[in-house]
Amino acid sequence: MKLAKSLFLGSVAGLAAIAGAQAADLPVAKAAPVEYVRVCSTYGAAFFYIPGTETCLRVGGRVRGEFMYLEPNSREDDSIGFRARGRIQLDARTATAYGLLRTFVRFEMTRNTGSYGFSATSPDVAQAFIQFGGLTAGRVTSFFSNSDLPNENWGTLRFFDAPDVNLFAYTFSFGNGFSATLSAEEGYFAGAFDGPSSFVYAGQTMPDLVGNLKYAGTWGSAQLSGALHQLRSNNLVAVAPGIVDYPDTKLGWAISATGNVNLPMLGEGDALWLAATYADGALGYLGFDPTVTGGETERVVADAFIVGDDIKTGRGWSVAGGLNHYWTPTIRQSVFGSYARVDYGANVAPAFDFTEWRAGSNVIWSPVSGLDIGVEVLYSNLDPRGPDLGLDNDTIEGRLRVQRDF
Repeated sequence: MKLAKSLFLGSVAGLAAIAGAQAADLPVAKAAPVEYVRVCSTYGAAFFYIPGTETCLRVGGRVRGEFMYLEPNSREDDSIGFRARGRIQLDARTATAYGLLRTFVRFEMTRNTGSYGFSATSPDVAQAFIQFGGLTAGRVTSFFSNSDLPNENWGTLRFFDAPDVNLFAYTFSFGNGFSATLSAEEGYFAGAFDGPSSFVYAGQTMPDLVGNLKYAGTWGSAQLSGALHQLRSNNLVAVAPGIVDYPDTKLGWAISATGNVNLPMLGEGDALWLAATYADGALGYLGFDPTVTGGETERVVADAFIVGDDIKTGRGWSVAGGLNHYWTPTIRQSVFGSYARVDYGANVAPAFDFTEWRAGSNVIWSPVSGLDIGVEVLYSNLDPRGPDLGLDNDTIEGRLRVQRDF
């Protein structure tokens, strides 16, 4: 028995020695180096280097759930509605010998019901742009708007509230917070009257031309903006007995002054902001849609109209502002409002002139960073200057919002 055991153990040892010798003769595969994700602190929090490159990337997004009450005008109107919105965005930045190369894309999907109006769920390219040195190309916030304004209103106020448009722009940076931008942007159109005075747009032959001069500092920001808007008519009008032609093309225009002031003496994060705009033939830059409503009253907002063989322009102005105050580090409140007036002169009958004012407030609780839970109430009044038809002309709306940014 001892002899058999010794022979077995000896055989195993011999086989192990032979296998070891053969294994020593085989090539040894080296493990591939592991590429760890590195933090990129150059452009702020949450950026990291894409492995194998010198490009820094930030992945972010937003989820919003909202409920709205809107005062109905008739039994068939929805007085309540729900909104769900999701956002995903990517921000890639690379330092080059020519300056910063930045690529940004933001996708949004929104589902509205009830008083928000019907909305099928579909993807929307909210922003997609490239910045290279001073060049900006793609879809981004219009340079007519001051994107630094700390406005916290959720409902609509009458000023150019950071709409996204397609554009090509160049920004000149002068240092010490000063910059200037020239931008060719997609046209921003208002509505049109019904009837023979209606202005019918022909095909565009030039984009809206926008420029601004801006200062941004530790105390706040200030911006002067201007825009030129083409009014090219497709109306055939009589210029002489038996002769018809198109009215000459005109240029509408708008100017705006906006700014904000930080108020740390009131509370950390407190700020006051103001925006004033005047427009002639470019009323979209006042922040109006093609129509404006207040209760049962509705008015058309028209850039231009036809009188005889000439193009006449609508004129208007607006002023808006707000105050943000932090009651505690996690609870803040905003109070805001706007006033606007639109005037078409004595050429349109009945008169379509109107004034409108809006005022509201919200309270927001942020229990953790990136999470907002709040309520808002907004009152609006539309005052037509034409015949008084006895219609209700004011509206009350309220919103409940839960929003998470990451």
